[in-house]
Amino acid sequence: MDLVVIRGGGDIGSGIAHRLFMSGYKVAVLEIEKPSSIRREVSFSEAIYRNEIIVEGIKGVFVKDYKSIKEEIEGGNIPVYIDEKGSIIEKLKPLAVVDAIIAKKNLGTSKQLALITIGVGPGFEGGIDVDLVVESKRGHYLGKVIFKGRAAENTGVPGEVMGYTEERIVRAPKSGLVKSFYKIGDKVKIGDTICQVDKEEVIAQTSGILRGMIKDGLFVKEGLKIGDVDPRGIRDYAFTISDKARAIGGGVLEGIQYLRKERGI
Repeated sequence: MDLVVIRGGGDIGSGIAHRLFMSGYKVAVLEIEKPSSIRREVSFSEAIYRNEIIVEGIKGVFVKDYKSIKEEIEGGNIPVYIDEKGSIIEKLKPLAVVDAIIAKKNLGTSKQLALITIGVGPGFEGGIDVDLVVESKRGHYLGKVIFKGRAAENTGVPGEVMGYTEERIVRAPKSGLVKSFYKIGDKVKIGDTICQVDKEEVIAQTSGILRGMIKDGLFVKEGLKIGDVDPRGIRDYAFTISDKARAIGGGVLEGIQYLRKERGI
């Protein structure tokens, strides 16, 4: 079976999953018990909270065992399974494993996991711990397939949108539980109280559409990104896969296709 297992079901992992699925691959997503995805409307990880979610026409379904994983794959869906360490991978025997956790470091993905292994972003070295790396930094090389070497290091500076960088990011001012006052897709203005963390208000630094917001009630750590205001103000962008995720998905697809041809698999 042309199965690809993706570790991480946030917006980047989901963009990869969508592109692979649309290209004819079977896909399964592995997640942690309490995902903290920001762009939840386009993240298959959200199935863990809702039981299922549809991202641009493709259904992700939360499953709890190996049998259900196989059933959802055969049923034309993407199973989403809680497995932080990737223990189920050996049993699934996928063609490829893609680490899209975006943790800025390798959390346990190695070349031994599958015939093809891919790491997205910093933390992986192509040809050493994975077969190849896909660049995740916005700019000229976004989506580039790297067979030897590493992706660009994380600068900590968000990508620029209409001249805004850090201003469009919503961060936790302290550690605590999140309480949201707006829904994804809502309009917000500078000065609006978007949410509170442990009763401390978080104020919008720019106007636009709330493109992403972490799930209400989750415990977050100080400084963590918990939301994203898109100054372009286009509501549809909150409910569709981003250009960045599509580009990375294209790089992953390219890498898999290339290695299959080179290795005759």
